Amino acid sequence: MGKPGLVEITAREDIFNQQVISMAKKNPYKSLKNPFFIDSYTLVFLVICFLTFTSTLAKKSPRPITESEVKEKKNVCYADIESGLWGWNCKSSMIDKENCALKCLSPQCYELVYESDPLEEGEKDYARSQEYKFCMHRISMGESLEVIRGSFDV
Repeated sequence: MGKPGLVEITAREDIFNQQVISMAKKNPYKSLKNPFFIDSYTLVFLVICFLTFTSTLAKKSPRPITESEVKEKKNVCYADIESGLWGWNCKSSMIDKENCALKCLSPQCYELVYESDPLEEGEKDYARSQEYKFCMHRISMGESLEVIRGSFDV
């Protein structure tokens, strides 16, 4: 067998062109030149799968935050405050440092529990402390925060 002749090459090209034309008639948007073509149904299916997967990953874990995790995160907040990331006013007194640490730990919970009436020097507010912990627990579980305010008032 020798090299293919011009007639044989032309015949192969004709067969190829006929295949392309018949495919184009079946699906005018698909061609052999674009092997990565995705029809609209496949694209919609892939988008739905992607959104389902990412929303599953984005949900909070069903495990509540532990005391040790809170303590660890709060220590990171204290370190950030000491390094000056939160500004000078967070370092001006122990109570300012504590308010900034609570805000750093959970801005949402701080806003709900302490923002309207921040802790003051020497103040020990057990009820609000429990509300804050309850808020952190609910956030870690992905639950609503509507029931937080006033839930531990005596």
